[in-house]
Amino acid sequence: MTALLLDVGNTRLKWGILDDDNIRRTGHIAHDRIRELGLQELTSKLPRHVDAVFASNVAGTSFATRLSGVVGMHCHCDVRFARSERRGWGVTNSYRQPRRMGVDRWVAMVGAWAETQAACLIVDLGTAVTIDALDDDGVHLGGQIIPGVVTMAQSLSSATSDIPLVRASAKRVANDLEMFGHNTAAAVREGSQNAVVGAIERAVRTLQSNGYDPTIVLTGGDASRILKSLDEALLHRPHLVLQGLAHMLESAP
Repeated sequence: MTALLLDVGNTRLKWGILDDDNIRRTGHIAHDRIRELGLQELTSKLPRHVDAVFASNVAGTSFATRLSGVVGMHCHCDVRFARSERRGWGVTNSYRQPRRMGVDRWVAMVGAWAETQAACLIVDLGTAVTIDALDDDGVHLGGQIIPGVVTMAQSLSSATSDIPLVRASAKRVANDLEMFGHNTAAAVREGSQNAVVGAIERAVRTLQSNGYDPTIVLTGGDASRILKSLDEALLHRPHLVLQGLAHMLESAP
């Protein structure tokens, strides 16, 4: 089976082609570019014929409708959308109303559990940072949502009069005394990144104090900035949601 996998986030859309149990030909496009040039800018990069299209979408129902129509016609098959479930693929959702959980979080947990089969902390570093914990039985212990590095910096600019808008930097989080900035922009940048690192480290310590030995599974656009600042064992999986979609598609319960 050849399938097109789509991870539709808040800022950009990622894709990959599932072929012979491997995800190949991955790519991404920003929503701003789609708004500017239309969905044909996306479809021009996608194959014409696949057996299935499976998507995780957190960009809203209106975009999902447009995407389904345009990509469905381009690929000559219907577009299916993943949904957050109460349980499935070895994972049990802790939400009383499972559909209220962002489907990207659910799919990422499925992907992480398929690989680790043990306690893990799934961290998606994007526009928002989501932190979700699974125990050794795949039961969701709960999660946290905080502003992403860029969102945090932007909020400071909009909520104050003297702090400028700080552009994201490819620089990784500074260690030791270098984490203290010598100008406002550096202070905001280091502070935002370290706030995220601190949240992850505290989550790990809390799990450890409760008898778990979690593996950190990092994904999202900002993962490469902070992965070397964490001392714990971790897995960097840039395409974790695509991996989760692939697992769900190949092993439907």
